[in-house]
Amino acid sequence: MPVVELGGIRTRYELVGDGPPILMFSPGGFDSSLENWTTFGRYKELGFIDALSRQYTCVVFDRRESGRSGGRLERLSWPKYVDQAAGLIDHLGLDKVHTMGGCVGCSSAALLAVAHPERVRSMVLFSPAGGVTYRAAQHMRFTQHLGFALEHGLRAVVEHAQSTTAGFSKDPRVGPWAAVLRTDEGFAERYAATSLERYRTLVSGSARMLFDRDTVPGPEPEDLQLLEVPALVVPGEDLSHTRSAARYFEECLPQAEYWDVPVVEQTPEASTARVREFLSRH
Repeated sequence: MPVVELGGIRTRYELVGDGPPILMFSPGGFDSSLENWTTFGRYKELGFIDALSRQYTCVVFDRRESGRSGGRLERLSWPKYVDQAAGLIDHLGLDKVHTMGGCVGCSSAALLAVAHPERVRSMVLFSPAGGVTYRAAQHMRFTQHLGFALEHGLRAVVEHAQSTTAGFSKDPRVGPWAAVLRTDEGFAERYAATSLERYRTLVSGSARMLFDRDTVPGPEPEDLQLLEVPALVVPGEDLSHTRSAARYFEECLPQAEYWDVPVVEQTPEASTARVREFLSRH
């Protein structure tokens, strides 16, 4: 698969299909690799890439600090994820794109539209992550990781991350930079040499800035209310992908279409047909 440096960060991506481009923000939390569209949870059965690539060019990529993409030891934030996505659009020479987010990818998709509305034709927000329990779980994950790092040191974090394939969502001890620790020895050495005091600030600051509200993290509600990009919102219905998160998008986005269908009825055939129908109008 092709790899390009975007803002100094290695980014792995793939183009699947032929037609108008759809920039796909992967599901999977802190393990948002491009493969998740075909291997992760319910997305494996939904088959969006296979269905959409018949009419569109699906632009899939590893979010920074995920998969085979690189990263940087800095305070993580939603604008940094958007910078990577915008850089990929520029690299590919694309003027305007449809976007689709799954799970936490919805936050980045919406924030890209807020930051660059002239570049986004429409967005599909499928099962957005958010809610009270979701925010609490994310903060707990960062707290557990920081406790491990402060007790055992960053060299131990590196060694543990390199001894397993589990991501931050499954094993908080590996931390949000686990994927880069496994694929970039230079980064791993710089990471291990970082002072614990500096690292404490980076981790606590990342948790506070990424997950600062009890609804969909990322874009501000006032920015969403002023956004004129058409959106299709599809609800989830578990503790991480709450109906309240989807309803928040519906409430804030002036041009939102809410597909009010329970998850059990969001079959592969029905879901892909609804997404294709929406995209065809925009």
